[in-house]
Amino acid sequence: MDFPLVSTPIEDAPQPSLGLRASSLQPLYDAIQEHIAQGRYPGCQIALAWQGRLLVERSFGLARLGKSSRLASDPDPALDAQGLEDQPMEAQADHLWLLYSNTKILMAAALWKLAETGRLRFADPVADYVPSFARHGKGDITIYHLITHQAGFPNAEVPASMWHDMGQVAAFYADVVPDWLAGSRVHYHGVSAHWVLALVMEAITGKRFQDVVRTLVLEPLGLAQDLFMGLSEHHLERITYLYEPDPLHPGKLRLRSEHMSETWQRTGVPGGGAYGTARGMAALYQMMLMGGSLHGQQWISPRTLAYAIRNHTGDRVDLFMGMPMHRGLGPHLRGTSLSIRGLGDIAPPEAFGHGGVGSSYCWADPKSGVSFAYITNARIPEPWHSWRLNQIANLVHAAIRPVA
Repeated sequence: MDFPLVSTPIEDAPQPSLGLRASSLQPLYDAIQEHIAQGRYPGCQIALAWQGRLLVERSFGLARLGKSSRLASDPDPALDAQGLEDQPMEAQADHLWLLYSNTKILMAAALWKLAETGRLRFADPVADYVPSFARHGKGDITIYHLITHQAGFPNAEVPASMWHDMGQVAAFYADVVPDWLAGSRVHYHGVSAHWVLALVMEAITGKRFQDVVRTLVLEPLGLAQDLFMGLSEHHLERITYLYEPDPLHPGKLRLRSEHMSETWQRTGVPGGGAYGTARGMAALYQMMLMGGSLHGQQWISPRTLAYAIRNHTGDRVDLFMGMPMHRGLGPHLRGTSLSIRGLGDIAPPEAFGHGGVGSSYCWADPKSGVSFAYITNARIPEPWHSWRLNQIANLVHAAIRPVA
């Protein structure tokens, strides 16, 4: 299937109610270029869609640093032996970027589809599907607790040595002892909850969770060449390399070696290991804005989306984030709190989305119909990471100026 959005340069798009013009986005482009010039990250890709049209798709900077780059520190010898970082590579439209926790939206979409077709209920105990999970008092933990970050074991990260064998993953989580009673706290589960959700998917379908996401979500939506839960050899040449600040060489970036391994790239860690393009993420969120329809095909019902994309945790503070996150079943919502992570302080209350640690955010604005994806290839620590996410999102929101 062809890419599901019609590519329409913003200058040519009919926008009677949007008021968005190319010139109004120049401050956004300038901010990204400034970040790159400052050495914050090597490269970036953005995409903006509206009413089924891809209005903006731009890549900035470098997908891979060369050894001679002013930003590159001495490479890890083990990685250098693999031939990594030989030559700089400009960021291009088809490059695949590590999505980190934007992956959770791909997983959520597959769960929405399973729920709509009657194969699960979010209120179901996990142990109904994975009986061994009931050990150590976990029998009452539900799928709902997992997807809303209320399950009570946020830091239980299964070792990479087990990723190849979901039987080992199941045994690992069977042995986990919760830190607190499920539902009593909201606390972001970085990867733990989604490994268990992957076990649920596999128990229901009899398929690998990567294949469930691909066949239920990505292929029907025409996004199977833009979003990937685990990469094959064929697609490795498309990936951007991931960097982080080098603490031994201030002002330099080094490869983040743990996320350059073949195990990482091929697994598609369910809480944070997918790869994709900005246009792919913008299209996925555009589907949600269009009532579950994309490219003229109704993929999921508006009522399922309305149930999933609403505030399920109220104004309860997420104890990891330190603020209310207004969590839905996958995305979180802006709400009316003073500030919010990633969506932009000036976003309307109904805006929703998700981010990737230290690197990215993708979101949708039901009020304007705009979906937007911003992905970079460096994992940047706080506080600058959150500051720039707010800056980038606010620049997009400020460019939307509805006209009568």
